[in-house]
Amino acid sequence: MAFSDLEITVIGGGIGGLAAAIALRQRGANVVVLEQAEAIREVGAGLQISPNGLRVLAALGLDTRLAEVSCRGQAVSLRDGARGAEVARVDLAGAEPGYYFVHRADLIDLLGAAAREAGVKLRLLQKVAEVTPGAPPAISLANGDRCGGDLVVGADGLHSVLRPALNGPAEPFFTGQVAWRAVVPNVTDHPAEARVHMGPGRHVVTYPLRDGSVVNMVAVEERKGWVAEGWSHRDEAANLRAAFSGMSPELRRLMEGAEAPGLWGLFRHPVARRWHGEGVAILGDAAHPTLPFLAQGANLALEDAFVLAASLDGAPDVAAGLQRYQARRRDRAAKVIAAANGNAWKYHLRNPLIRGAAHMVLGLASRAAPGQMVKQFDWLYGYDATRGAA
Repeated sequence: MAFSDLEITVIGGGIGGLAAAIALRQRGANVVVLEQAEAIREVGAGLQISPNGLRVLAALGLDTRLAEVSCRGQAVSLRDGARGAEVARVDLAGAEPGYYFVHRADLIDLLGAAAREAGVKLRLLQKVAEVTPGAPPAISLANGDRCGGDLVVGADGLHSVLRPALNGPAEPFFTGQVAWRAVVPNVTDHPAEARVHMGPGRHVVTYPLRDGSVVNMVAVEERKGWVAEGWSHRDEAANLRAAFSGMSPELRRLMEGAEAPGLWGLFRHPVARRWHGEGVAILGDAAHPTLPFLAQGANLALEDAFVLAASLDGAPDVAAGLQRYQARRRDRAAKVIAAANGNAWKYHLRNPLIRGAAHMVLGLASRAAPGQMVKQFDWLYGYDATRGAA
């Protein structure tokens, strides 16, 4: 199969879609990205690029550009939310090739520019209504137009149009947790580390972005009521501050800078059973939405993007390449997502005796064997999607 003869359409101009477009184009395919917005941009907040994701960006030639627009993380600090004292510390200084905190908009700008430089065609204001697998696959747009190619890649996120065509209707369930997100001024001299502020039935993650002048904040609370799933809901900042009024003065001071924070309900989705069909494939959140408790959503999408391109490269045909892609990715994604699903309760211990004992054990382990704290993530951060995938 000659890569230069492949006509590939990617649905979605987010992190996974743009990374896949770049990886496919660098191998010679003719790639078009369909994005429903009027511009390739991401207004979201921050994200963490761990070593496994950074290896993909390095393979795409973009690691230096990432370093220029982000903060290099030095540690993850687990903290008692009410007292503000550090409970345990995971040192990231030696995590190679690096661990970065980056604003989503900056990463999207970087990927969009790289895609254009590589010769990817970006078509804006293209809302996809339906995708029909086949030889060739067909895309129906909301404006009545149709297009396709030899392969259609659904990188269209949580509410993917393509995923149901492969797996039927989605059946997510509410986890009993909601999350606020905001970018606030760094009025506390927040260092270059991710801080997890743990409290009964809630926790807050904070880390600096860009030149350190702002801090990304994700605040999670357990509740029975819920809001609709999605990223575009807004809430009153007073509700955020009230929910975390029992947290440390430092954290409350940061929250004073929040204005109209985003609010969304956290839903758990099963990993898609089928990641590909005739002439079609899905990646990133379209295949495996993840809860934000391991900071791996963007990293998994980057891994998928690279492995998809590498699996197709050298395959006898598209079908064989897609089979190879799912075989290499599904178990990995399922393992990461299971770990994320199991993380929140560790931060939300309600019984003060149990919480105190757990924090004491964490602290002792952190002080007695600091190297072991980061080694427990070797399976995650040590993974290299760029090796053995071609």
